Amino acid sequence: MTRKFLLSPQLLLLALLFVSVCCTIAIAQDDGDGAWSKKKSAWLLLSAEQRDQVKDFNEDYKAYLNVARTALGSTREVMRRAKSAGFTQFSDPKQVKAGARLIVPNRDRSVILVVIGSEPIIDGSHVVGTHHDSPHIDLKGRPIYPAHGFALFKTIYYGGIKKYQWANIPLALSGRIDTTDGRTIDVSIGLNPGDPVFVIPDNAPHSDSELRNRTYEDVIKGEELDPVAGSIPGEKDSVVAEVANALAGKYKITEEDLVSSELALVPAASPADVGIDRGLVGAYGQDDRLSSFCAARAVMDVKGTPRYSAFAYLSNFEEEGSVNNTGASSQFLSSTFARLIGAQRGTSYSDLDLRRALHNSQAISADTNDGVNPVFPNTSERSNAARLGFGTTIKLYGGAFNGTSEYTARLRALMDKNGIPWQTHTYKVDVGGGGTIGRFMSQEDMDVIDMGVPLLSMHAPYEMSSKVDVWNFYRTMSLFYLQ
Repeated sequence: MTRKFLLSPQLLLLALLFVSVCCTIAIAQDDGDGAWSKKKSAWLLLSAEQRDQVKDFNEDYKAYLNVARTALGSTREVMRRAKSAGFTQFSDPKQVKAGARLIVPNRDRSVILVVIGSEPIIDGSHVVGTHHDSPHIDLKGRPIYPAHGFALFKTIYYGGIKKYQWANIPLALSGRIDTTDGRTIDVSIGLNPGDPVFVIPDNAPHSDSELRNRTYEDVIKGEELDPVAGSIPGEKDSVVAEVANALAGKYKITEEDLVSSELALVPAASPADVGIDRGLVGAYGQDDRLSSFCAARAVMDVKGTPRYSAFAYLSNFEEEGSVNNTGASSQFLSSTFARLIGAQRGTSYSDLDLRRALHNSQAISADTNDGVNPVFPNTSERSNAARLGFGTTIKLYGGAFNGTSEYTARLRALMDKNGIPWQTHTYKVDVGGGGTIGRFMSQEDMDVIDMGVPLLSMHAPYEMSSKVDVWNFYRTMSLFYLQ
């Protein structure tokens, strides 16, 4: 026999009130206690005029991302924009005067933009250091090989990526080829309308039973990241020869010239707004061309002469440890300081001037960070994790990577005074982690703090950022340059 239990209106009201209180408590615990629970989404702090500024800034950001698919492409685009903004390439010590706007490139793969301040560089400077390389897939030196009637590209992946994410998406080939007769040939296939693309084929579910026991990281292995390069055989029944001949004819090269090339496979998809409300930017390479764009744009937008020289430093190879002569572990930044100080000091310049200048420098090591994922929230340390839409992130890694407390307080005060929302980010202990080029600037005796904005799907072929965070990070850098 089934019995029915009926609640009186009074008991029903009490039950609903109880559920409401429990939900409120859960939300408060979820977002943290005290002052942190009062933090509002940065979107709610915007005026109508600022919303328009956010929109316009991110349209420009997407335009940059669409062409800056590699460090080479980013350097080229940043230099183009800088020249349009009145910057000139540094070649003569006489250029180093208060208010001068200078470009210091490094082998086409990293670059420094600087606005010379009214104070001597030895007395201080403001540096924003970023990296504009992103995870991608490189072609090997002898990349074209036959495989069951196809020609494939043999590759080696670059940076910390989940390899399975690169399968079944359209890829473009971008980079350069340098020949023994001194030519440099820019390569771009797959980014323009009508271009062919390249695709890494995954196995169909109809025949993949022997692959299904692979672990999360090995769904596709490194040696399997080989895209289709061609499928039509020539008269001698060789697809490989046809692909090699097509490349040779298009770029006037030999197959051996591919040994002296830097060719990267990158996602071919264009940047786009994400969501009905268009609140997010979806694009490849936001780690860390987001910070690079903000730093470059902020220094280009400096009006007049700042008190202290403002540097935007876009480095390379961070995803592999900042190695090589264009990475942040090189002497490029300190050598640029030496050249500029030497121009100011003349024959009286000594190494002590460089040491003093670096000691007096204040730096932001800018890089994106992993934001709380709404599908996998438990992978974040919720009380200390950054959320999209809540502003600039102060990154507190622990392990001696943090900025000093007094320098952190100085940046907090700058943002508070100017109404810039900010938050913090620390990964779960023994679970996640990160780091960027700040340690290399710290080794030069600079004051350094790590800052950024959170991303969804970080280190993926298509990452997402909040437009309001991107704009606020730009504002943070702009104010920092003018301190």
